[in-house]
Amino acid sequence: MAPPPYGSSKNGGYGLPTQPQQQPGEPNLQAVLEDIATKAQITARRIKAFWNGPNGVRLRNVTMKIARQVQLNLTARRLLSFPHLLVVFWVLLLLWGERWSFAAKVRSCNWDHWEKWPKGATPHRLVFVADPQIIDPKSYPGRPWPVNPLTMKITDNYMQRSYIQLQKVLQPDTVFFLGDLFDGGREWKTARGDFRDPEWASRHPADERKYVKQWNKWYGQDYWLREYGRFGDIFYKFWPDGGYEPGKGQRGRKIISSLPGNHDLGFGAEVKVPVRQRFGAFFGEPNRVDVVGNHTFVSVDTVSLAADTSAMKDKVDLSPIHAPVNQFLDGVKAAKRRAAAKELRFWRGEVEEVPFEHKVEDLKDVDSKKLPSLDRGEDGPDFPTILLTHVPLYRAPGTPCGPMREHWPPQKPPKGQTTPVIPDHRNAISVSSGYQYQNVLSEEDSVKLVKSIGNVVHAFSGDDHDYCELVHSEAKDNVREITVKSISMAMGVPTPGFQMLSLWNPIDENGRPLPEAGKATLQTHLCLLPKQLSTYTTYAAVGILTIVILVVRAALVPILGLQQFALSPSQYANGAVLPLFKDKVEADQEAGLDHRSQSSGTSTSKLISARTRGRIPSISSTNGISRSNSWSKAARGNQWPRIEIRRDPYDDGKTGGAGEATGERRRAPGGSRPYSLVRRSSGERCGRAAGGSSGWQLGSTLT
Repeated sequence: MAPPPYGSSKNGGYGLPTQPQQQPGEPNLQAVLEDIATKAQITARRIKAFWNGPNGVRLRNVTMKIARQVQLNLTARRLLSFPHLLVVFWVLLLLWGERWSFAAKVRSCNWDHWEKWPKGATPHRLVFVADPQIIDPKSYPGRPWPVNPLTMKITDNYMQRSYIQLQKVLQPDTVFFLGDLFDGGREWKTARGDFRDPEWASRHPADERKYVKQWNKWYGQDYWLREYGRFGDIFYKFWPDGGYEPGKGQRGRKIISSLPGNHDLGFGAEVKVPVRQRFGAFFGEPNRVDVVGNHTFVSVDTVSLAADTSAMKDKVDLSPIHAPVNQFLDGVKAAKRRAAAKELRFWRGEVEEVPFEHKVEDLKDVDSKKLPSLDRGEDGPDFPTILLTHVPLYRAPGTPCGPMREHWPPQKPPKGQTTPVIPDHRNAISVSSGYQYQNVLSEEDSVKLVKSIGNVVHAFSGDDHDYCELVHSEAKDNVREITVKSISMAMGVPTPGFQMLSLWNPIDENGRPLPEAGKATLQTHLCLLPKQLSTYTTYAAVGILTIVILVVRAALVPILGLQQFALSPSQYANGAVLPLFKDKVEADQEAGLDHRSQSSGTSTSKLISARTRGRIPSISSTNGISRSNSWSKAARGNQWPRIEIRRDPYDDGKTGGAGEATGERRRAPGGSRPYSLVRRSSGERCGRAAGGSSGWQLGSTLT
């Protein structure tokens, strides 16, 4: 007999199966739901058991106690108490020192406060940030473990807050970093390349020599990458706070941090090529040309350039160090013209690169000199040029830096002299050098820089950490140079800062200045940041004053009868949510009461009633009424005792307690003398100011 067709029913009908068969490997939905329901029931039973158990009772008691303490503290007298006012004052003081002072300082430097351009001008606004030099294990190698990380955190916070306000308030179109991004970047081993110092370059200072092997062992490529991320968390992360749209009439916003310093690479003959390659891979090409605001910015790796004039040049081949920067300087004028031409093509709405003709030629027939190029030679456009170097240009020893230098102000000239005192060695940048640093470039390198670049109208540098402004000699084309302050609070200068630059150079389509353009196409302004050490001094002074005020007021409490604001334990007990009395009641007939339990209960009742006579009759009677229905007549007749939890004897000097009722003398903890009350009150106030609503507990602990 042939089997019935698929899906046939017993009565011969055809159709789909009434219930689909479960395929192997598929989950059983009903079993999953049953499993979830079973686990939910088990969980619910466990929660119920916990809630009804001793731990649940403890949790409820603690929660109710905390709620009661909060309720007692949420009164006008408590909220407006003297310690709370001190807390509010400290909150405002910390907000001022850690937030508002930064915003106020940066806001005072706003562009419209010092820019002086013609009406309708659309200047390009730029900020120079110099020597962040983020602190690392190399900075203070002798400091113990807790101090060094704390120093790193404090300095990072300072720079981060400054930079956040810089972006939010000033919203610059461009930010340039002038080197020394790290403090020990040159010391951290690279993943590839020969990192070892040659014997002639191993001249670490005496206090660092014992740490060199340790640094090479513990701090390598991974640590440098973490430092790179840390730098980004301070500066790159908050770049969007300045907005994504550029200022009116500007091409776009830029952040350029590719200029290296001696703490990033080393200096001169001691520069490690693998370290420089790593720096360039993450921050960009150190030698570059940028057109910003119709000005040409030329960044030069002068720490590598110094190797070309090093005393070791004749003994060791240093070309791997200085060859790239010399090659850049050989072609920098053509690079400037090409960059200017590209900028003009952009503003004319043309393709920035020169298009090549599409044709096929034999290689031997190609004349490379006739290829189309953006560089039109000496007749090409050339914008005013600004030189960026980490190391300042050479100047004669004792050349003064001007009145805005903080470390040492200029000497006062003799009576009748109107020019600055020269030489003024205290006000000048020291012309000296040492391990991995040189305060100024050599005269030869300085002249070479200015002449190779050409049309340099201004120079900006870093490295010195303090402000310095001067005009160079004719050999350096009378270039005005500003050495920018460090933005870090840990660079030996009390007042950190940054340099602001406003650029306005209106030109025609060929790059020639328009008639309304003046001779000066840039304006500068030094913006100073808060003195963090002064802020910490303010904190310390106010902290001492706060303690003195609390102690003085505590001393005046018993003398002038001032109102105490700290709740005593008795005040918490009076208003406690949990019952303070436990009725010792047992049923007579139902519980099988015998004569022995009656007798002992009676004797206990007499003993306790003698000790608790006169204690809060209103609460006792209330509890008695609430439980009278559950008592048997025999139990009420025998007057079973009520056990009372004894209150703290200190009741803020109030009368009417148990001590008076029994004729006992009430005393505050530590005695009834005034100094004891002052001591306790002082502890309560200090604890209240420091610990909030539970300050009375801390005060009691202190006393």
